[in-house]
Amino acid sequence: MVVKGKYFVAPSGENEDFKTLFRHLAAAGAGRPADANGFPQGPWTPDLLAEAISQIDANRAGIDLRTVQLWFQDNDKGISSENIRWLARILGCGDPGATSAWQAELSASQSRLTAKRRQRRSIEEPPFVADESAILEPDAARLELENNRPRRFSLARQSETIFGNGSYLDLPSSVFAGAVALGFVSVFVGIHSITYARDDGIIKQVGFLWAPNWTLLFMVFLPLFFGFAVELLAYWKNEGRPLHLDNCRGAETDVGWMRKVEASRYTYWAVFIICVGFAGIFQWVSVRLIPLMDGSSDHPIDWGSVGIERPDVISVGQEAVFTGVAYLYMSLCFYLFFVGLILLYTVSHDFWEIAQENKDDHSPDASNRTASISDRIVRGVFRCTLMGLFVAICMKLEAGYLVTDSTSVPGWLADDTFLVLLQHGESFSAKNYISPTQYTSLIIGLATIVPFFYTLFRVGPDSGPNAGLSKMIAAILILVVAYVSIGAFNGFSILIWTAILISVFGLVDPGYGSRKPADEGDNGVVS
Repeated sequence: MVVKGKYFVAPSGENEDFKTLFRHLAAAGAGRPADANGFPQGPWTPDLLAEAISQIDANRAGIDLRTVQLWFQDNDKGISSENIRWLARILGCGDPGATSAWQAELSASQSRLTAKRRQRRSIEEPPFVADESAILEPDAARLELENNRPRRFSLARQSETIFGNGSYLDLPSSVFAGAVALGFVSVFVGIHSITYARDDGIIKQVGFLWAPNWTLLFMVFLPLFFGFAVELLAYWKNEGRPLHLDNCRGAETDVGWMRKVEASRYTYWAVFIICVGFAGIFQWVSVRLIPLMDGSSDHPIDWGSVGIERPDVISVGQEAVFTGVAYLYMSLCFYLFFVGLILLYTVSHDFWEIAQENKDDHSPDASNRTASISDRIVRGVFRCTLMGLFVAICMKLEAGYLVTDSTSVPGWLADDTFLVLLQHGESFSAKNYISPTQYTSLIIGLATIVPFFYTLFRVGPDSGPNAGLSKMIAAILILVVAYVSIGAFNGFSILIWTAILISVFGLVDPGYGSRKPADEGDNGVVS
């Protein structure tokens, strides 16, 4: 029976003690996600059950893995009343009626286990022991106290929750909506499409909606990155990881997913401080606020400083407020972008660590399932890498355009293409200038390719001989070359168009026509 997508087993009402009842339920996979045919995705393991209980929203303190391991062992340890509540939720598949029935059944089974233990140890048991629950679980009193104590704020856990809350649309649509809102505000204040004349007479289009690093980046490439990252994380947590753990049955010592996420808590804080503190607040003050107040800028004029040249369109005060809001939005989005990269790395590392526990199992079924899971991870990370590199390309395009003699970014690309293909037009000169955006785009480009190559190193080889891996690497290298070539020589736009075509093909088919593992899509093997 399937209840809310999970395999449900109704209470039998038999007079079983907790140990006997729990062994039957764990082996049957009661409460685990069900496949398309209604079968559970394997039995419970201590790691899977501890992770499932810790993910219950009301359980703010989680549960210790050692406690759950004791339930699986043949000993006299039972279960505390607080943990009966959480286990009943798992067995009841989130249904209130079923949860209540299982809570009563588990409480009765615990009472029977306590009675048996009393009867068996009536001679040896010290007479002064009054609270049986005190020795049912190790440090039960401590765990009860921790369950009732407010959980400390964890930036890593909260950041992972944004990606792993189960919705594929919340994060991408929120980023897209923020970009649309900024676009509307730019229209209201009059800088959505605005030009100014440089000292040499060149007319530059510096409107907000003409800047690819604020339109294409936040409306197209970043939402797509988040969409692919959320999809891969949901697959790994709900399907890939449980199947991989079942496949690698020796992984009894594996640490839960959330514990691995929180193991990088200092990395999350470091990224947050850099993105919000330096790339957001510090950069806004130094690049936007101070130049607007002084009336001069050492950086090329763009939508964020055009008020200096065109005070008739927008006042300095309006532009200071608008750029402040835009930079806050930008810094938070890029923090989430780096969180996505960290999670991609964590998925690959988690896959590798679990596989290490069962690396000696060479059975055909195990190899096929591992190949299917690894192929799914590699393809998901590849899609995210494509979008991440286009984020860097958009940023460098805008920074490069501002120091050229071209009148707009589309015109710059079109004229460069015609110059090479039709031998028509003049090459555009550019000033030697390094902007903060060029530096930031380089950091983003380098950070983006790290999870991809780490995934190939840790996960890719498990998928066996696969020509698609070579094609993926070639596609990434072409995008890197396209990024480096921006503004470096005439004809760089040809590489940009080529990178776009290759990326569109890669999003549709990351293997570029290469055959996937034989068992992918075979429900009989995968499930």
